[in-house]
Amino acid sequence: MMKLTGEGSLSVIKKYAWAIILVGWLFSACGYQFSGGGSLPSGITSISIEMFRNRTAETGVETIITNDLIYEFSRREQVVVTGSDKADSILTGVVQSISERTISHTGEYTSNERRVEVNVDLKLTNRSGEIIWSRKSVSEDEAYAVMSEKQSTERRKREAIKTLSKRLAETIFNNLTADF
Repeated sequence: MMKLTGEGSLSVIKKYAWAIILVGWLFSACGYQFSGGGSLPSGITSISIEMFRNRTAETGVETIITNDLIYEFSRREQVVVTGSDKADSILTGVVQSISERTISHTGEYTSNERRVEVNVDLKLTNRSGEIIWSRKSVSEDEAYAVMSEKQSTERRKREAIKTLSKRLAETIFNNLTADF
């Protein structure tokens, strides 16, 4: 370990201090901020997240996405998640599509890896049913390995959906709380 003494150490400390000040100034000057750091639109203090509707053939995906969204809102503690009878607003969603595509091959007809993508439409309404916020085609995707047994491949696909659902919930929360 190098020990700095005297005038040399003061010079090094000044360099680092200026570097830290410069970096801090740059981040504050360019408007840098973490996403999702704002508040919900229209002064909302409580929200009810309804079970998403599922327009796909993938059974149970609506439950996974709804539960991850409830967890995301609850852990952020910026708004109270409650029942629809007590909430300022209601968030509803529709799982519009789930698609898969091969992203790598081991042979001409054999997939090695696939990507699953989920698209949802969202709508936030106030107690009187007026639309406060909406988004169409919010999506996330995740890759998974294709196994020789169909059951193993389906299990990997389900794990990929669970992973992308967590990211989707975070994306939705960040979109809802982005102050522009």
